[in-house]
Amino acid sequence: MLLAAGMFGLSSCSDDDLNPQSVFEDLSNVQKNEFDKWLEENYRKEYNIDFMYRFTDKESDLSYNVIPADYDCSVALAILVKHMWLETYVEALGIDFMRTYTPRQIQLTGSYKWNANGSQVLGTAEGGLKIMFYGVNELDIDNPRINVDNPYESHAVVPLDMNYWFFHTMHHEFCHILNQKKEYDPSYQNISAATYHATDWINLEDKNVAKEGFVSAYASSEDREDFAEMYSTYITNSEAGWQKILDAAGEDGAKILNQKMDMVKEYFKNEWNLDLDHMRSILMRRSAEVPDLDLRTLK
Repeated sequence: MLLAAGMFGLSSCSDDDLNPQSVFEDLSNVQKNEFDKWLEENYRKEYNIDFMYRFTDKESDLSYNVIPADYDCSVALAILVKHMWLETYVEALGIDFMRTYTPRQIQLTGSYKWNANGSQVLGTAEGGLKIMFYGVNELDIDNPRINVDNPYESHAVVPLDMNYWFFHTMHHEFCHILNQKKEYDPSYQNISAATYHATDWINLEDKNVAKEGFVSAYASSEDREDFAEMYSTYITNSEAGWQKILDAAGEDGAKILNQKMDMVKEYFKNEWNLDLDHMRSILMRRSAEVPDLDLRTLK
């Protein structure tokens, strides 16, 4: 009787036909929509960037479980990236700079990547050619909020701080790309060589590591992340926001931070002709403009 039941179960399963329709879009036959046409004009033709918002498994890290980016959130982020990143550097350094050094691909993922140690991956830069943005579906399209004055605000505050979750990440990853093109002074790594937290940085608080001369816990992981965090934190925070970090650092920590910042400023001025204080003033103005942007309408 058990054998018969097993055979019946097998035969029943064999009668079920699989749905021939794949859950993944066949991107080779996708009809171009309004957003695709807008991206063609504003990203591909203008900067030679392939802005990939549709989920493509071969372009994703298959060791993580992630979900596709929402269409409306993708539209909003494309407008924001253009305003807060691409056009910012165009204003500071010119269109030729961005056409030359911008990554050739930007890929969006709806959710964050989570590591085994509990850390979140907000973005990655791959070989200077591709930037990945994660957590796109967390974007509050109708209530974009940018905190430039308090770097120690809780990241759980809603609406989410666009500066922390997106803009800071954009400039951090772009810094990595520029560092790959032109290396910074290797003596930078000696400043905090004895105090980097290679494995336990995830357990540290941003405000506490300031005393050791780091702008964030992630900056304390290694010198390359330290350099990129110094750059992205400085230009995306107001003078008041940066002063909060120096105040939290105390006299000794502030001395280390100022030493590092002098080297970061020198690198960008000498290698890229970029004045970081001028760059910060551009970003502060553009940050103030974001709440008035229409993130649902392509123009």
